[in-house]
Amino acid sequence: MAVVSNPPNKIWLSPPHLSGREQHFITQAIASNYIAPLGPHVDQFEGMLRELTGFQNVLALSSGTAAIHLALRLCGAGVGDEVWCPTMTFIGGIAPILYQGAKPRFFDCDANALIDLDLVESAMEEAAEFGHLPKALMIADLYGLTCDAKKAAAICARFGVKLINDAAEALGATDSTGRPSGQGSWAAAYSFNGNKIITTSGGGALATDDDEMISRARILATQAREPAPHYEHTTFGYNYRLSNICAAIGCAQLEVLADRVDARRAIFERYREAFAGMVGIRFLDEQPGSRSNRWLTVMLIDPAVTGVNRETLRLALDHAGIEARPAWKPMHMQPVFAGSACTGGSMAELIFENGLCLPSGSAMTDAEIDRTINTLAHTLRAGHALPLAAAS
Repeated sequence: MAVVSNPPNKIWLSPPHLSGREQHFITQAIASNYIAPLGPHVDQFEGMLRELTGFQNVLALSSGTAAIHLALRLCGAGVGDEVWCPTMTFIGGIAPILYQGAKPRFFDCDANALIDLDLVESAMEEAAEFGHLPKALMIADLYGLTCDAKKAAAICARFGVKLINDAAEALGATDSTGRPSGQGSWAAAYSFNGNKIITTSGGGALATDDDEMISRARILATQAREPAPHYEHTTFGYNYRLSNICAAIGCAQLEVLADRVDARRAIFERYREAFAGMVGIRFLDEQPGSRSNRWLTVMLIDPAVTGVNRETLRLALDHAGIEARPAWKPMHMQPVFAGSACTGGSMAELIFENGLCLPSGSAMTDAEIDRTINTLAHTLRAGHALPLAAAS
C-alpha cells in the first residue's frame, strides 16, 4: 500500500491550523461516549455559532452543501422552479439546486467577484411582470468578502423571494453595516471543511431566525424520523447531522477564530503592500465598512500589462513548491451546466482567466510569505513588468 507524504517545505494554499485545544475537547467527547452524531459538543458548537453569527437558530451539519440543500427544499424549490445564483462560486453551493430538480439561473459578478445585484434587480423586475419569479435568490460571500446583504434582502422582500446566503467562505467576516456574514438572509450556510478558516475536519451549519424552518430542517437532517418510539416517516430525509467528535474539534477552533481572521488579513496586507507599486496587478477589494476574513487572497494579473499570465505564475509557484489555484471557474462555463441561463458573465470569465488564489493559511511564517512573494516577483520581472520596490 502506497504511503502518501507531504513534500518537504511545501507551502499549501489553506491548510488546517489547530489551536492545541482540540485534543482536550476530543478527549471530553470520547470520555462521554458521545461518538456518533449528536451530543453535548454539538450543542455547545451550535451555541457558539449562534453567538458568533447573531442568528437565533443554528443546526450543525455534515457540510455547507447539506445546509444549502435543506434551505432549498424548505423554501419549496422543486421541478420547474428557478433559483437565481452567482456564476462566480464553488459548485458545492449550486449542486443542491439540481438535487431539488430546480434550474439555476446564473448572474455575473462585479469587479470583486461578488454577484452583481444591479443585474439581479433588473431581472427580478422583468420576471415579476411575466409571473416567473425565482423560488430563491442565492448570494455568496466569496473568498471571505461580503455581499451587500442589505440590498439583496431589500430586493427579495420587494418581490417575496427567499434569500439564501452561501457564507461558506466568510465565517468571521462582517458586512458594511457591521453585521456578521450571513445576517440579513432568510437562511445562511457555513462550511468547516479542512481548507476553511476554521475546520471540524468536515462539516457545516444552517442558520436562520425562522423557528419553524429550523424545526423542519432538524427532522429532515436526521432521516425525517418523526417523534415516535419506533421509526416513523411521513417523508424522506437525509443523514446530514454533524458528529459529536467533529463538533468537539469545532469548539476548539471557534475559540481562536478572531486570531485566524487577523492572521489572514495580515497575510493579505503583506501581499498587497509587496505588489502595490506594480501596474497590471490588483487584489479583490472588500466593500467600504466591511471586514473580510480574507480566507484566500486573490491576485488579478493583467497579462497585457505584465507580460505574464495567471497560469505562468501558478506554474512558477508550483515549481517552487508553493500551492496556488485559479479563481473559481464560473458555473456557466462548466460542462455540467451547459445550456443554463446566465445573465452577463464577462466579468466572471475575466476574473477566472486572470485570478490566482495565493497561499493564505493562518499558520504561514514570514519566511513562507517572503518565499511566495519573491517567487511571484521574480516571475513578473521576467515578464517585463514594472520593477518592485518591496520584494527582492
